[in-house]
Amino acid sequence: MTRIAVLGSTNMDLVAYTARAPERGETVTGREFRTIPGGKGANQAVAAARAGGEVAMIGAVGDDVYGTRLRDGLEHAGVDTDLLHTAEGPSGTAHIVVDDSGSNAIVVIPGANGTVTALGPGEIAAIAAADLLLMQLELPLSAVVEGARAARSQGVRTILTPSPVQPLPEELWDHIDLLVPNEHEAAELSGQAEPHAAAQILLRQVPEVIITLGAKGSLYAARGGEPVLFEAPEVRAVDTTGAGDTFVGALAVALGEGRPVAKALAFASSAAALCVQKPGASTSMPYRSEIEAA
Repeated sequence: MTRIAVLGSTNMDLVAYTARAPERGETVTGREFRTIPGGKGANQAVAAARAGGEVAMIGAVGDDVYGTRLRDGLEHAGVDTDLLHTAEGPSGTAHIVVDDSGSNAIVVIPGANGTVTALGPGEIAAIAAADLLLMQLELPLSAVVEGARAARSQGVRTILTPSPVQPLPEELWDHIDLLVPNEHEAAELSGQAEPHAAAQILLRQVPEVIITLGAKGSLYAARGGEPVLFEAPEVRAVDTTGAGDTFVGALAVALGEGRPVAKALAFASSAAALCVQKPGASTSMPYRSEIEAA
């Protein structure tokens, strides 16, 4: 079983469903509201656990009612939460608007996630015991850099989802094995809007890149090889929230099992395609049996 450590955020998603998102200064009427456990770190942890990984979550929740629910949700998915600390104050929240096309707009309030500025011996040990470390950018960069450094020193493969996108310090670039941005993040980091061109720029910094392209699939590129475009299954999207995190979580499991890149991407793409056909983030993530049957 693939052992995965996730260093990342845990948020409560506050989701409003509406026919279309409001323009600036406009008010629209929605049809439904839900509170759903989320956060890019927790989403990837749940996705990886459901896909068959042995997952440990490193991060923090608040001492509010959301914190209790977030921890319970991770544990219900089979994620080890021994290193998910409880901080004073509110848990992180994500305020999400989902329109009828399944597209979303998100505002994240860090809350307890902002307290994770450094790692202790327990966190370092959990990273050292893993096959892969998954990271995102919803925690303070100091903790992300420290986690990446610890993984590299122990020979643990690192996968970074650069979201929310921001300039990365050179030390973090130096410790990333696989970068998985979406096309907008890739353009922001590389200065190139075209995915193939963006990938070539990013390969100057990291050995491997996978640029997710939504319904168009994903572009894989590695140093010394030709980029390959992998198509995504054709499905009707209901809610794309969490699709990228589902992709990364399932991808990590497949790579940890030693699957070739093409088969790992097919596994991850199937998981993401199943995710977008249901509302919510963590609640829509498929189990391994569903992915393999797709």
